[in-house]
Amino acid sequence: MKKGNLLEGILFILGGIILLSVALLTDSVLDSLLIGFAAGAICSGTVMTCKYFYWNTSKNKERYQEKIENEKIELHDELKSQLRDKSGRYAYAIGLMTVSISIIIFSILGKLEVIDNSCLIVLYLGGYLIFQIVIGIVIFKQLLKKYE
Repeated sequence: MKKGNLLEGILFILGGIILLSVALLTDSVLDSLLIGFAAGAICSGTVMTCKYFYWNTSKNKERYQEKIENEKIELHDELKSQLRDKSGRYAYAIGLMTVSISIIIFSILGKLEVIDNSCLIVLYLGGYLIFQIVIGIVIFKQLLKKYE
């Protein structure tokens, strides 16, 4: 395993400790959120660090090389590559439909006065929808340039 994985794990642990310290030393409405982020970062960093040491022991080096080789084969398998592309397109289309339907629902709930300030939610969702469409076009054009 690369030393970068160990460094990343240690940085996650340090970031989690910093977030936990900030949450414990300040009195804020964000304390629970900071503690949640801290726990996530510390746990993720610990797992990364443990994996680094586990795979770098002499008895596991060969197994790690086999694992990496199998992952490379799986990653470059044509059928799986096509299925990943297709699932990504479906997820993108379903996401756009979900945001569009959510805009309509929140608009209706706002007009029926079920939700206060629904205009802000609708504007946010509208901006997110436009962002998704634009970024989809930009990424497609960049990928097209790369393969031309």
